Amino acid sequence: MPVYDRPRIAASGGYVVHVEICNEVSLECNKLVHALYYTILQRVREGRVVGVEEVVPAYASLTIFYDPRHIDRNALVKLVEECWNESRSVDVSRILRPRLFRIPVVYGGEYGPDLNSVAEHAGLDPEEVIRIHTSRRYVCYMLGFTPGFIYLGDVDDRIAAPRLPSPRTRVPAGSVGIAGKQTGVYGVDSPGGWRLIGRTPLRMFDPKRDPPTPIKPGDLVEFYRISEEEFRELKGVFIGDVRG
Repeated sequence: MPVYDRPRIAASGGYVVHVEICNEVSLECNKLVHALYYTILQRVREGRVVGVEEVVPAYASLTIFYDPRHIDRNALVKLVEECWNESRSVDVSRILRPRLFRIPVVYGGEYGPDLNSVAEHAGLDPEEVIRIHTSRRYVCYMLGFTPGFIYLGDVDDRIAAPRLPSPRTRVPAGSVGIAGKQTGVYGVDSPGGWRLIGRTPLRMFDPKRDPPTPIKPGDLVEFYRISEEEFRELKGVFIGDVRG
């Protein structure tokens, strides 16, 4: 696994530093990110460090927002390096305590306009793509790029597919897509270039809820197929109210 000997730390504009841990997208790399993330948070919660305002984990890196009135960049670099050494012995499975979310999906047709192109790319029947997509349990790696969007992996190699050559200007909220070995769900209407294979009727993001998106990094997700009639019956139900 291409993990760096030491985290690569760089200023990222304003009072922000970007910490890169490895140069690949993988579950093992993501576990290291979360081990470092929780190690830093633990020091903040214990009051051992002041000035760290927010730590945001991603696939292979994390971003730290800080207050320069309480901590400077050199002290922050030292903090990251100390926490990195400490985090290598952290058992992430005991920290994350993943929850399981089951997400209903209508596949194909107007709900999944790229299902046939994914099937063609894979050399499979669309029904086989659906079977493969619903046959495994995915890990939530991170949240972004819009509110409620969940990045999940890893997709079976047989149905991995490239992004669209040109992104759509509007992707409906709830759309389920594939991009490379990732699958994900759009939390709100937005532009997007993932290949859409289906759509869930559930609301993945609700700003009036706390949290507005209940799925968090480390949680597990399963997809299951439903009919259009079931889609209409479940339309608008918040994902946090139906976790199984």
